[in-house]
Amino acid sequence: MTVKLLAFAGSTRTGSLNQALVDLAAREARARGAEVTAIRLTDFDLPIYHGDLEPDEFPAAALELQTLLRAHHGLLIASPEHNGTISALLKNSIDWGSRPVPGHAIISGFRNKVAGIMGASISPFGTLRSLTHLRHVLSTIQTIVATEQVMIPFAATAFDAQGALKEPLPAQLMGMMVARVIDLAERLEPPVS
Repeated sequence: MTVKLLAFAGSTRTGSLNQALVDLAAREARARGAEVTAIRLTDFDLPIYHGDLEPDEFPAAALELQTLLRAHHGLLIASPEHNGTISALLKNSIDWGSRPVPGHAIISGFRNKVAGIMGASISPFGTLRSLTHLRHVLSTIQTIVATEQVMIPFAATAFDAQGALKEPLPAQLMGMMVARVIDLAERLEPPVS
């Protein structure tokens, strides 16, 4: 079975360090034989989550995101840290992606998926607080989060000209995390298309 992973960052900034990090994770996963679909959350015109929109007007972009989530075994998610937590863009995408979709038996696009989480920050603390929150949110919606995670502090100088990590420890952790996600995904039931 070829593991299918969906990769995205919770950042929209031009030159995003988190986009660079998830791009690196996607390359690592492809090198390990996974099929990776890379998306940008800004390509989905999602309104701010509001329960009143669900019954009658479930947004088309939310359905599109749900379809992508359901078609993959696992996720590679890079989260920036905004005021000590995950970005509003990432949280809103998770909220829409986790809602029951009319006409589908599955209760969530995140249920029974494996996630590898990572984050890059210019601060000395990396994204410790946001990844702690992201792990909690994903676990709450029945996503299996790999024990390994990658945090890049002082990220403005962490990447070389080819987009690789300069320091060996985070590069090694990236490989370990991606390997764990692929291994766990292979053990789960196939995704629902």
